[in-house]
Amino acid sequence: MPVNDIYRDYRLPWFGAAGKSSDVAISSRIRLARNFERLPFPNRADLKQLAEAQRRAASVFSEVENAAGMEFDVVGMDGLTPLERQVLVEKQLITENLVKQPQYRSAYISANRSASIMVNEEDHLRIQCMAPGLDLASPFELATKMDDVIESRLDIAFDEKMGYLTSCPTNLGTGLRATVLLHLPGLNYTRNMSNISNISQQLGLSVRGLYGEGSETVGNIFSVSNQMTLGFTEQGLIDNLTSAVSEIIEHERRARKALMMYSRERIEDAVWRAYGVLKYARSLGEGETLELISKVRLGLDLGLIHEAAAEKFAELIVASRPSYLKNLAGNENLAGTELAHERASVVRRILTDADE
Repeated sequence: MPVNDIYRDYRLPWFGAAGKSSDVAISSRIRLARNFERLPFPNRADLKQLAEAQRRAASVFSEVENAAGMEFDVVGMDGLTPLERQVLVEKQLITENLVKQPQYRSAYISANRSASIMVNEEDHLRIQCMAPGLDLASPFELATKMDDVIESRLDIAFDEKMGYLTSCPTNLGTGLRATVLLHLPGLNYTRNMSNISNISQQLGLSVRGLYGEGSETVGNIFSVSNQMTLGFTEQGLIDNLTSAVSEIIEHERRARKALMMYSRERIEDAVWRAYGVLKYARSLGEGETLELISKVRLGLDLGLIHEAAAEKFAELIVASRPSYLKNLAGNENLAGTELAHERASVVRRILTDADE
């Protein structure tokens, strides 16, 4: 896939309706934080030191590609427009931390968009791999392959007692952050999300919005991840998160059954109303769109509606984001009514294509 398509294509192979427990689990991600020895963390490094970190990463890149068995696009942050950077953030291929100061920041993004390596983010290297559904094993295996090559060729900051040394203390130890993205309308509608959040904290997990820390929980989409990495093994962290998420999934399925048993007509009406608005509206707000998408996706998973494939609604989430729409329209000043009109137009086009 040519690198230019990355800013216009709204399809991500790991973000959709495939994979294990895909009726609830949208995607899984593994992220590893690594730093080079004898170099300050990026937030303390000067430009010369940031350039050295980039050079070290580039020196092993071809070997990393071979280990991963896939091609990568090399994307320098200072060579992108602010809009292009934000499109990559919205697609979760990079983080907001990488684009705050673009000089000597870069990303290696796989051609299939399922993996990326960020250079000079909060840490010198952030290796992340994604998979559809509830599947932390596959992205962990891929991330480990790339990490093994890097560690065999470069000196990585590691302490025998503390483990991998990282910029943020919560990443000390394994440097691993595992995340599963969940669609939980049933728990939200039955007002049980607070119980899930409280139990998750007791298990050392965090429950946040679609874009992680600090993001809003709109569209009934929640990210669940491990909070601490010190004192645990990678496999222990993954097993703990998988077990907890599996429990949440079962609670969500029971909540959906309860909704169908006691409120079927109300839910069915809400689903079809949401589909009608998405299909025919001429103006759509950002939060409104995510809420409508959630209702239609719930209807598809419950068999109440069959008007489009479930993966189309993951595509709609990407295509309805503000930076994606501005970049698509070639107008970074697009806002307010114009942005709402552009969003509605793109949503209608995707749903029309789904009907054909």
